[in-house]
Formats: sequence, structure tokens, C-alpha cells
Amino acid sequence: MRLLMVEDDLRIAAPLRAVLGRHGIDVRHACTGEEALDALSGDVDVILLDLNLPDHDGFEVCARIRRFSDVPVIMVTARADIRSRVHGLNLGADDYVTKPYDIAELLARIHAVSRRSRHEPRPEAASAARPAETPDPAVGHPRPPGALVVDAAARRVTVDDVEVTLTRKEFDLLALLAGRPGVVFRREQIMSEVWRTSWAGSGRTLEVHVASLRAKLGRLGKPRIVETVRGVGYRMVPDA
Repeated sequence: MRLLMVEDDLRIAAPLRAVLGRHGIDVRHACTGEEALDALSGDVDVILLDLNLPDHDGFEVCARIRRFSDVPVIMVTARADIRSRVHGLNLGADDYVTKPYDIAELLARIHAVSRRSRHEPRPEAASAARPAETPDPAVGHPRPPGALVVDAAARRVTVDDVEVTLTRKEFDLLALLAGRPGVVFRREQIMSEVWRTSWAGSGRTLEVHVASLRAKLGRLGKPRIVETVRGVGYRMVPDA
């Protein structure tokens, strides 16, 4: 695996690079946002992005990366407030890890976002793989006003034909719930299927993604599409 670490503090970068190297990860190091953008190429599998950089805020760097690349981005920062988490995920980050972190958990998250990225089919490839004779289920069935449509093959979500820009994990979460409207998914099940990890210690990650998803859908009139089932998990409202 090839990883780009964007971290200006050498006291953190040097030992982390050594540990990642011992686990078979080839680490490229950048100390500034501009260095990161210059170093980013098609051979980078994952980016670890610190937010407190000397030249640019990490949020800005993430937004600029997303203009030309869908490489998985994990924000690694001491900013633990919910607003920063939601903002980072809205900009396109795939995960958000707060310092101090456990190295085993960080490694698991690195492998998880990399694995998910490798296994996601490109929209054009998914379309080509679909048999030409497969009928379109929407033909002859007009959509009601404000309809939410989740296109799993193209990884697109629209509300009343207006596309909603979601991060990779937000789409995976919505697609999971939309696959069985009205069915309650336990938190442990969601973490297992979407993040490929256990629930322990991951509650905040799920809550942040749900909040971000609700905010984006709420701008198009779907604020309550994902319901919280207290003490259990989440579900999509059946008539969505």
C-alpha cells in the first residue's frame, strides 16, 4: 500500500512513518498542503491528512484534493468537536480520527478505506457489466414529487432529479438503509457492513455520518429520512 502522510510535526511524523513501514506500508511524507498536492499522484492509495498545516488549513487541502481525485482521505487531528468532524466529512473525507489515537485502530481504518476503495466498481464499468436487455424498472412508473433515488450501480443519489453529493461512506450508509426501508439496522451491523469494523469505540463515527447525511438530504426536503431507533440503531422511513 502507498500512503501519503501530510503532517508538519516531525515528532509525530517520524515514528508514525516507521511504524507504518513495519506493517508493509510505503509512506510518502509531506509537511505542507502544497507539498501534499504536488506529491499526490495516481499511485497513492490513502492520504492521512492533518488539519493544522503551516500554509493551508487541512479542510482546504481536502476540498482541493476532491476537485481532481477520489483517493481515500483520513483526517487525523486533535480537533474532536462534532462541527469539525461533520465539516470534514462534508468536504469529502472518508474517515476522521482524533489524536491521540491507538495505532492498531489507525491501521485498521487505513486498511478499511483502502479495501473499500479497491472494491468499488467505477460507474462506467458497472454500466457496461449490466446486461443490455435488463429492463429499467422505472420505465412506465413516474416518480412521485420529491422522490429519493439511490442508484447503486452509478453510486448516485438524487432527490426530485437533483443530485446529492455524498462521501463514499455516506453513500454506503444510505444505500444499506435504502435496501430495506423500514427495517431497523443495529449499530453493530452498520459498522460491520459499511466500515468493516466492530462497534466498540466507533459510535461517534457513525453518529457524525448520520448527522452529515441528514443535513445534506435536509437541504432538499428530506431531513427526517433516516430515523433513530433509540437504543438500537437506524432505519430509513418506509415511504421515502
